[in-house]
Amino acid sequence: MTQTVERSTHTGGPDPAATVTMVAAINRALCDAMSADQRVLVFGEDVGTLGGVFRVTDGLAETFGEQRCFDTPLSESGIIGIALGLAIRGFIPVPELQFDGFSYPAFDQIVSHLAKYRMRTRGELPMPVTVRIPSFGGIGAVEHHSESTETYWVHTAGLTVVTPSTPSDAYWLLRHAIEFPDPVIYLEPKRRYWSTGVVDTTVPGPPIGRAVIRRAGADVTVLTYGGLVATALAAADIAERGDGPSLEVVDLRSLSPLDFETVVASVRKTGRAVVLHEGPRTLGYGAELAARLSEELFYELESPVLRATGFDTPYPPARLEKLWLPGVDRLLDCAQRAMDQP
Repeated sequence: MTQTVERSTHTGGPDPAATVTMVAAINRALCDAMSADQRVLVFGEDVGTLGGVFRVTDGLAETFGEQRCFDTPLSESGIIGIALGLAIRGFIPVPELQFDGFSYPAFDQIVSHLAKYRMRTRGELPMPVTVRIPSFGGIGAVEHHSESTETYWVHTAGLTVVTPSTPSDAYWLLRHAIEFPDPVIYLEPKRRYWSTGVVDTTVPGPPIGRAVIRRAGADVTVLTYGGLVATALAAADIAERGDGPSLEVVDLRSLSPLDFETVVASVRKTGRAVVLHEGPRTLGYGAELAARLSEELFYELESPVLRATGFDTPYPPARLEKLWLPGVDRLLDCAQRAMDQP
């Protein structure tokens, strides 16, 4: 039976609506979820005493005790193995894999076991595990600390994959993920950790599986997610000031399942689409979106679906990061090319 425990106020007091950073929003979501259900456990490398590398889990061990928020050995495979065992025993694990580039050692546990337990048990054994992974680039980190792993997880049947772009989404997507009966890969855009926004914990945000139009436009639909939503919005502002194409920005939020209805409605309106993501171009998430749009909206497209992405190379050293990552210029170039198609 679920036991309700006293809610902590270490993340900013009882005020249900406040302007906070994304880090604080994720921390509040974890705190509220742990307060609401004693089965929720948070664990990973340095999440306990230190409070996480980015201080996302700051104060949780102190508030809830080391049995509910605890450090693990440096073993990503072991972390997910622990989560599997705890879920089987009726807990709701929320493990953290400290950086995206170090999620690969846990790949076998996630793909071979976490994603398949419901089918393996003919639906009798849910896997309510939310795997938090600080993800993507833009912070000038060293090797293995800035990767785009989303396509691996989206390709794996049995996994739900979400990524927030705002503090409000960070809070509500995480709350929804922890309450979800199946495994969720929750990708946190590190470059937006210190962005701020209003989070209202009394008004639920859109559910998993729902995209949001962040800016209405008439000429080109920009499909993106995570940290690049802000980039797309900046590009739309520049285009508007420079008499460029009117960009409609769609924040996918949920990569699997995908809200294809919202995507289709936007592309039908504009007739053009550009997909913006950090990962390499070949077989990146944009390839699937381009294929589906071409299959289902072929006669309604005014131009081919274009992609503004990272390059087909390993992630570069920090000093070259800005040249590698898709930015405003790369997106605006694609949007203009879409407009120039005969």
